Amino acid sequence: MGVDMRMNLSLFLTIYVSSVLFLIVFHIIFLGLWYVGLVARAAGKRPEILTIIQNCAVTSIACCVFYSHCGNRAFQRGKSFERRNSSSDSFPFWDNEDGNTWISKFLRMYELKDQICSSWFAPVGSASDYPLLSKWVIYGELVCSGSCAGPSDEISPIYSLWATFIGLYIANYVVERSSGWALTHPSSVPEYERLKKQMKPDFLDMVPWYSGTSADLFKTVFDLLVSVTLFVGRFDMRMMQAAMNKAPDEAKSGDLLYDQFSERDNLWFDFIADTGDGGNPSYAVARLLAQPSIQLQVSDSMRTLPRGDLLLIGGDLAYPNPSAFTYERRLFCPFEYALQPPPWYSAEQITIDKPDVPCGVPELKQYDGPQCFIIPGNHDWFDGLHTFMRCICHKSWLGGWFLPQKKSYFALQLPKGWWIFGLDLALHGDIDVYQFKFFAELCQYKIGSNDNVIVMTHEPNWLLDWYWNEITGKNVSHLICDYLKGRCRLRMAGDLHHYMHHSAVPSEKPVYVQHLLVNGCGGAFVHPTHVFRNFSKFYGKIYESKATYPSYDDSSRIALGNILKFRKKNWQFDIIGGVIYFILVFSMFPQCNLVHILHKDSWSGRLKSFFSTMWSAFIYMLEHSYVSSAGSLVLMMASYSFVPSKLSKKKRAIIGVLHVIAHTTAALILMLLLELGIEICIRNHLLATSGYHTLYEWYRSMESEHFPDPTGLRVRMERWTFGLYPACIKYLMSAFDVPEVMAVARSNICKKGMESLSRGGAIIYYASVFLYFWVFSTPVVSLIFGSYLYISINWFHIHFDEAFSSLRIANYKAFTRFHITVNGDLEVFTLAIDKVPKKWKLDPEWDAEPKQPQQLSHRRRFPSKWKAASGPDPVNSVRIVDHFVIQRSHTDLTLEVSG
Repeated sequence: MGVDMRMNLSLFLTIYVSSVLFLIVFHIIFLGLWYVGLVARAAGKRPEILTIIQNCAVTSIACCVFYSHCGNRAFQRGKSFERRNSSSDSFPFWDNEDGNTWISKFLRMYELKDQICSSWFAPVGSASDYPLLSKWVIYGELVCSGSCAGPSDEISPIYSLWATFIGLYIANYVVERSSGWALTHPSSVPEYERLKKQMKPDFLDMVPWYSGTSADLFKTVFDLLVSVTLFVGRFDMRMMQAAMNKAPDEAKSGDLLYDQFSERDNLWFDFIADTGDGGNPSYAVARLLAQPSIQLQVSDSMRTLPRGDLLLIGGDLAYPNPSAFTYERRLFCPFEYALQPPPWYSAEQITIDKPDVPCGVPELKQYDGPQCFIIPGNHDWFDGLHTFMRCICHKSWLGGWFLPQKKSYFALQLPKGWWIFGLDLALHGDIDVYQFKFFAELCQYKIGSNDNVIVMTHEPNWLLDWYWNEITGKNVSHLICDYLKGRCRLRMAGDLHHYMHHSAVPSEKPVYVQHLLVNGCGGAFVHPTHVFRNFSKFYGKIYESKATYPSYDDSSRIALGNILKFRKKNWQFDIIGGVIYFILVFSMFPQCNLVHILHKDSWSGRLKSFFSTMWSAFIYMLEHSYVSSAGSLVLMMASYSFVPSKLSKKKRAIIGVLHVIAHTTAALILMLLLELGIEICIRNHLLATSGYHTLYEWYRSMESEHFPDPTGLRVRMERWTFGLYPACIKYLMSAFDVPEVMAVARSNICKKGMESLSRGGAIIYYASVFLYFWVFSTPVVSLIFGSYLYISINWFHIHFDEAFSSLRIANYKAFTRFHITVNGDLEVFTLAIDKVPKKWKLDPEWDAEPKQPQQLSHRRRFPSKWKAASGPDPVNSVRIVDHFVIQRSHTDLTLEVSG
């Protein structure tokens, strides 16, 4: 028996609907028994809807496969339960003397299928064997030699198979939820779920920036609009922080200056930025930061780099917007897995008086564990800094890192005359007046003439100002050039999710900043580096590139993924893309005059006629359409606005128009191809041969022939369900028989006009057209948009954010480790991991290490809970991508050692 797709679809829908209804009734009865107390409370957990749907689908598919190969045949046998005892009796063809070779047996395998259908999957018996069930079963199709009198008495093998699957599901469900099991294991269900979650970390995936359906993204846009339109220029949280500072003379004390590290002989500290995107990359970086030490090859020798006593985070702590959920799941969760907080720590606890040092530590200087200071980024400001203040400034721990800071900006006095300025640029890209006043007074009264300052900001305005051809951060520039006066030895920032190091070229001109460092590889998607290849000037000084990660060539190669992987990485974009394409051609359905294309004798003639028809459709859209013309106009405006303002208006218009032309052309081609396919099917009498319910009417005729019902079971089911049973199947089949519905409606429109359809009929027609057109258009819209991003980033060097956020690449992660040596030099190591693990498992060394009740996690030898389940672990694959040394003295030259 061949595979009849129409029969299989009809049978699948019928069995699927029946299975769903049957299991719903079963679960209602079972929950009723639980409600009256006949089963234990642990058994009253509601069933998973997805589990019911999956089981019904599997059952329906199994029955359809069986019917395709064995049919619904009921074989005549002397006894209902007669079974052959030997394998030779079961498969007599196997012992056939005429063909006892392996080749002949292989060629006659179809006989094996018949034997399996008649012996292994034969009907379980006849109605006479089960008199109580004779009225509740479906019967098989009678197969016999010669004439057969009367209908079959054998139960349908399809029905037997269905009943077996449903019975197995019910038996398994009842056994799992039975009273005895639940009473002997009263806490097993929640305990099992808790243990199951502990077998692997519950990390969130990378943020889907192109989903178009994410509530987080809509909230991000809303928060950004509110922040920009209402708060920028009207209310600034930084001014409130300055007003609430405890010390009126900010340069002397208060909540902004910290000197607990200043008396040490040397100091190790780390810098990361832009963490809190995907759980895998964020944890990979946090795991490296938490290690007591990392051994690496530096030049020709092995170096041991101890864990930093200080961790600096340069903003953008959680994507896409700041909230309690994103901070908890995307920031705190990975860091707590990497280095656990103290046993007494509570995530809900708010610290009023900081620093809240651990018990037994008299003051902050005596604490020997790692500490953390954080500045906010632009994403942290989307809610007016509310979440940052609550989760950072009013909490004491980020995992095992202690959080002493009270404000969003700060100054750190480090050993050997080194300082760190942590600036808060907010959404203005600059520091406010009160923040400027604090740091300016610090430069005048606290910082010595030979001291060295590291300025940390979120945005690397040296790169962004060059890229956008603008000047930002005037207060920051004023502070660096007129107050620090050459004492700023290093500026570091994040925001761009790559690593770039530029160093000033020696010259006679004064140098305001000697080194420029960008490292935003803390956990977010990677950004390109080749776009910023030509940067070379800042503050009137020439800079040269010392290191980039990923390399320029790798960065350009990664961009190719927009063509090949855009749809795979952003499958939710299909929802928006398909709707846009349908709007563009909505007014051009249906195309009734396509005969001239089919009547052409040559392919060249057909193509010429095809594109001529497409042009006519486009002109019709411009002259007569409302929906499609409005959609095209909106798309044109959106495309123009989407092109970065870095380009001139003329170039933006050209790029926007070409982008819209590509999408419009593709939509028109797909529309005509779909219409041609329907036209061909109609002309060959494959569609539109009857009404909307062709599939249902055909199935009813086939059902009465191949699935006899002599007892009238279907009639009784129709009566008991008040007609719901056949009606559901009827309209479900019509819903799945979309081509027929579309073809019938199209024929009516082409013969009698759109006025011949009712409003409901028109909705059904356009909905059916949309379903098929959406399936055809989504790969094309993703391909064109991905190609646009690739061309933009590699040819015109625009859309560096949009073209790489679409790829959601978790690899290429890095952090920078600093060492203030005994002689006062600053040694800089940038450590990177090329490939981030996707799966993790419990670290057996962490699990086996003895745990003391009040032990702080930084004193453990193995502080991180998870290690890579496959592939190299970040601890083993980490490597140095940049290494240089900044000498202490202001007058000395900078010594750079390439890594």
